[in-house]
Amino acid sequence: MRRMGFIAMAGLLALAPGAWALPRITAAVCFAGDAPPALGQAWTLSPLLLGPIALFLMYAVGVARLWRQAGAGRGVSVWEAAAFGAGALVFLLATMWPLDAYAAWSLAAHVGQHMLLLAVAPPLLLAGRPLAGIAHALPKAWSRRLHRWAGPVHGWLAGRLGMATAAHAGIMVLWHVPAAIAVALSDPLLHFAMHAAFVLAGMWFWIAVWRRIREPEAGVAPALVALVTVTVVMGFAGALLTFAPRILYPAYALRAPLLGLDPLADQQLAGLLMWVPSCLPYLAGGLWLLVHGFDRLRRQHGGAVTTGRH
Repeated sequence: MRRMGFIAMAGLLALAPGAWALPRITAAVCFAGDAPPALGQAWTLSPLLLGPIALFLMYAVGVARLWRQAGAGRGVSVWEAAAFGAGALVFLLATMWPLDAYAAWSLAAHVGQHMLLLAVAPPLLLAGRPLAGIAHALPKAWSRRLHRWAGPVHGWLAGRLGMATAAHAGIMVLWHVPAAIAVALSDPLLHFAMHAAFVLAGMWFWIAVWRRIREPEAGVAPALVALVTVTVVMGFAGALLTFAPRILYPAYALRAPLLGLDPLADQQLAGLLMWVPSCLPYLAGGLWLLVHGFDRLRRQHGGAVTTGRH
């Protein structure tokens, strides 16, 4: 249990510094007044992204060292390492290239960036047991200190699934209110707050859900309710954007045409991204819990029947 806590919190540490890199660069793009960059030039480069990148590299070094000492797939499986790599790639696609640059001109790109930070990158990073890798890249004394600090924090976060669900759904909805998007596009500090909120809310929710996935005795039913709740809220918000008969985000009415997009079509695409693909991680988590929950019940029932016969 403590090991799972250390692992989950390391994912939070990996993502949180990167969120600080978003507002300055994005704000500069939003107010540059120039035409959108070509795809090959749509880079968001900031020294503040060096923090998460360094942690991603530390994970790779640590896993390589762990496998060299214990054997490939020991401590961190190949699939877990691949999941972490995928999560790191998703995070960089959202913050470095190309979505962060195009989010200034396209609502669909902006919503896609939000959904990657909220729903996709966190579960992948946490699935990779990040602390198990990072700890092996640190001196032993530092690793022990990190373990002692992260355990209680993770326990608090993982044990409050209801609060995490409310924060996850609430932040997703509130920051997609048209007025909130408009203000965030015009204020660098609020733009930072928006992206930081998505990252932190995503990590908190998935820390709590991953605990139920890895430890079913912690409560499968509450995790299923949480996943269904978030899926319904996200799907409803996406449907509202998809079927809205008029443009809800005036800022993008002027920006989207610069990318060759019809503003209403861009808004509908943003709604579809929120409605369909963004719900897949929650559905996958729910299916995993159902399958393994039923399997656990079957084994318990089979054991009870066997005991009764004797």
